[in-house]
Amino acid sequence: MYILKHGIKKNPQKRWTLPDRIFFGHGACHILAGTFLELRPLEGFYAERIVPDEDFSGNHIYVTNGAVAFDYHGYCDRSRLLEHHRKGWTLHSVGWGCTIERVDFDLLDTAELNQRKMLGPDQYLYDPIPRARRFIGRVDHPEAAKRALRST
Repeated sequence: MYILKHGIKKNPQKRWTLPDRIFFGHGACHILAGTFLELRPLEGFYAERIVPDEDFSGNHIYVTNGAVAFDYHGYCDRSRLLEHHRKGWTLHSVGWGCTIERVDFDLLDTAELNQRKMLGPDQYLYDPIPRARRFIGRVDHPEAAKRALRST
């Protein structure tokens, strides 16, 4: 599990200059998921949110069709993504637990995101949506999703 150095998430310049996978994996996963749902490179996907138990960190949002998931790692088996996330956080925080919720709010709406302690697209140093579109555009979605299904 990658851990950001202290203060990077609070520094807009340092946050913005992170490599894409780290940027979208540590604080902008909701922007990547919301952009995916806007672009719809594959049909049948919806967003889910990992909500840590009270007093724990580890929130994460990804998109899934129930079998495969897409996030900053690319495509993988949904259960594998959840296990990877759980394992990383339980090693980091004893007693860590979470619930999985289907996202029922707009992942690109600042007011909706701020209610859930997440930044809206207009609250980053620059607009993260074009960056998310480029990240998503580099993937052969049908092939990557097929590969993820075969690995299960």
